[in-house]
Amino acid sequence: MHLSDIDYDLPQHLIAQHPIEPRDAARLLVDVDLRDPNSEPVHLHVSDFVEFVRPGDVVVVNHTRVMPARVILHRASGGVVEALLLEEKDVKTAVWETLLRPGGKLKVGEILYSADDAEFLQVGERTEAGDTFLVRLIGSDAQGLLAKYGSMPLPPYITEVLTDAERYQTVFAHDQKSSAAPTAGLHFTPELLQRIRDVGVSICEVELVVGLDTFKPISVDNPLEHLIHTESYRVPQSTMDACNEARLRGARVIAIGTTATRALESAAKFGQLEGRTNLFITPGFEWKVVDMMMTNFHMPRTTLLLMIQSFVGTRWRRLYEEAIAREYRMLSFGDAMLLALRNEEKR
Repeated sequence: MHLSDIDYDLPQHLIAQHPIEPRDAARLLVDVDLRDPNSEPVHLHVSDFVEFVRPGDVVVVNHTRVMPARVILHRASGGVVEALLLEEKDVKTAVWETLLRPGGKLKVGEILYSADDAEFLQVGERTEAGDTFLVRLIGSDAQGLLAKYGSMPLPPYITEVLTDAERYQTVFAHDQKSSAAPTAGLHFTPELLQRIRDVGVSICEVELVVGLDTFKPISVDNPLEHLIHTESYRVPQSTMDACNEARLRGARVIAIGTTATRALESAAKFGQLEGRTNLFITPGFEWKVVDMMMTNFHMPRTTLLLMIQSFVGTRWRRLYEEAIAREYRMLSFGDAMLLALRNEEKR
């Protein structure tokens, strides 16, 4: 496999810079007709999602909430360093895995300061992957520090100021832990969720703490050699039971986003309902839980696009080409797709 297999030309003017109002007014490219391999996708809106669920189906969302994890710091010399706190590694010692930019000249033991010159963190060793650091926050209340000094960690391709931070949170978000939003979930409103329940569909939750691979493109020529970061996940027993029961009665499991998908498939593959996952979903993956997936459009050359290729095969390219031709809004604040599994190795 080559990196070009998951590459495409992304027009810059299609990268959505702000969320659409209302949330469910986003466009939805629907590709769920498995009877005809040459079927045309349907172009609707997220508010029409309810038309594609059936009584007994299970919809699974990731309830993680985004931290104000981006902090602008400076060195004693005055040089600016941007910190993105990814995950707390040790509660007692306040050690966090953190992305520091620029990080090339930082020294182990160096103190970085906040805008008001307070000591904020001490730089530690690089992690095994080499692209993040283990840092110690100076102060025991991490959430308090982030509330005071942090800002919403929007992806770097979003350059407009977000005036309402809640628009980078899902309406079902709780447990503030992630450094990025599970963006497919941003499209749902309380009213749409109720309409889905009214059909007779169960809405269940999982947690996957969204980490660095959301931001990091694949850099090796063979994507299968990419070193994927681990992420913390938890699938409640009630959620897994609901998914298993749905499959037994011929109903479907519909994952909202790649993060909910990764949590469910990790639990099934490893036989553990919680822990850390390094599951790398690539073409040929044996899908065990998810039948349908709603997902945003992703950056080229990313692990997320590899997952989509595993789910629908090379058909993803046709869908992306059509979305671009119709000027769908792309990436985190963009439009979405509703896909049915076309992988022949399912279950």
